[in-house]
Amino acid sequence: MTRLAIIGGGVSGLAAAYRLHKLDPALEITLFERDARLGGKLLTEQVDDFIIEGAPDSFLARKPRGVGLCEELGIAHQLYGRDPHHADKTFVKWEGALYPLPAGLSGMIPTDLDALANNPLISPAGRERLAAEVDLPPAPANGDESLASFVTRRLGREVYEKLVEPLMSGIYAGDGDLLSLAATFPQLRQLELKHGSLLKGLTAASAQPTNETATAASQSSPSTYPPFVSLRGGMGTLVDAIVAQLPANTLRTGVGVTAIQRDSTASGYLITLDHGEQVVADVLIITTPAFVTARLLDTLDAELAAIHAAIPYASSAIVSMAYDRATTVAPAGYGYVIPRSANSDVLACTCSSNKWTGRAPDGTFLLRVYLGRYGQRDVTQWSDAELLALARQEVLETLDIAAEPLLTRIYRWPLSMPQYLVGHTTLLAQIDELLAHHPGLYLGGAAYRGVGIPDCIREGETAAQAAIDYLHKLAR
Repeated sequence: MTRLAIIGGGVSGLAAAYRLHKLDPALEITLFERDARLGGKLLTEQVDDFIIEGAPDSFLARKPRGVGLCEELGIAHQLYGRDPHHADKTFVKWEGALYPLPAGLSGMIPTDLDALANNPLISPAGRERLAAEVDLPPAPANGDESLASFVTRRLGREVYEKLVEPLMSGIYAGDGDLLSLAATFPQLRQLELKHGSLLKGLTAASAQPTNETATAASQSSPSTYPPFVSLRGGMGTLVDAIVAQLPANTLRTGVGVTAIQRDSTASGYLITLDHGEQVVADVLIITTPAFVTARLLDTLDAELAAIHAAIPYASSAIVSMAYDRATTVAPAGYGYVIPRSANSDVLACTCSSNKWTGRAPDGTFLLRVYLGRYGQRDVTQWSDAELLALARQEVLETLDIAAEPLLTRIYRWPLSMPQYLVGHTTLLAQIDELLAHHPGLYLGGAAYRGVGIPDCIREGETAAQAAIDYLHKLAR
């Protein structure tokens, strides 16, 4: 009998497997992953001395389980921050021109009004509206609201559209008019309620680094690492390090799951694999995307499946292009973001080799163009030629780069980014209530309480701890 099964081999599933193995090395664990490759969106390619990321290229250090897991795996020495020489050159593209991000941003929120006064991105009227925020009373505490509604209410629509929205899109690829404040940035609402003003709350938080700053940073903990960290060999290093710590028979790749049922002969779960094999598990952890989880749970609990099916996803694509510095001038800075109001399929463009040293050989540079927004065209359905043409057109128009790339890599991520719409926290409460009727079943992954790498690790580890606690209870 398979004592414990994990479905999904992304970072949440791998983190769950690693935690389980560390908590109980004798535990029989089997992880099923439909793809031949483990790691989900953590994908790194090394091509001609270029280190190219297929999706995430870093994570927030102040969220503890990213650096914490790296430390446990013995790869923390490979963590490093962005190249500081380009830190002051990050931009917003507005009406075809690049404007530097203002100094004094706390996350996405501008707090240094003096710095903003010297930044041409925000108009005098927009700056005046922002400054008036400290005198606006907080709204009554009466449920969820959209991120756009909250920021516009507190800071004005201009600051939302030109600053907050494009930075938020880099995280969720979503529509701020639909995204839930309570599920994405609940700490902002907490600061408003506590201090009567978002700007006052952020100022107070920055003065109390051991207290409110953690809350203002998405319930994160202080860190001695730089704010954003990557691994010198790319994010795939994390996947390789986890896999190296697991017994070889733990991982079954290229094996999908088609259905889950209660086992009629025992207290566990009957798992049907896509080639007809069936296995039984006392405990089951599912870390797949919500729409996959919905299909798996349909025969077990139709209501739980329907709630998962109601969580929408955005699709995206990333085009990486390398250039010769001898013939092409590299852009300054980390890159730029593009607001939704521009009606562009491009979210952002970054210079990977400016952000992270060692990503491109001497004499070259590496760009990444991010494509796809929730509610707009599905760029993953486009051909390679169409995606490359759009990326090249973007860097031609904005960075004046017309040269033929030395190499290109295109990565498609269909339905890859869960959208926490208004009411998402209500869905989570319903999921928890229904899960109580299925002892030994646990869920984790990006669909629930955070889309970043540390969030996904935490989700997998939380499920693993709950599973161990349940097994110990059965053994008593």
